[in-house]
Amino acid sequence: MNKAELVAKLAEDAGITKTQANATLDSFVEAVTKTLKGGGKVTLVGFGTFSVSKRAARTGRNPQTGAAIKIKAKKVARFKAGKELSAKI
Repeated sequence: MNKAELVAKLAEDAGITKTQANATLDSFVEAVTKTLKGGGKVTLVGFGTFSVSKRAARTGRNPQTGAAIKIKAKKVARFKAGKELSAKI
């Protein structure tokens, strides 16, 4: 499912226009992004938790040449499915 299909489904289920559903989805994504950027986490009971993890610096290999390369440390977004979501899948 892509964003357009999700927006159409939200609009149909909520009885709102696609424009309103799109604005709602954009607002949700922006709120989650701002919270994660600030170092917080977002928990939706029954669905899951969005959080930030730190990935340590490490040494990798260039697949073409086999030469060692340094990969910088970085922060990555993480999602852990909640108990109810996991049970439904």
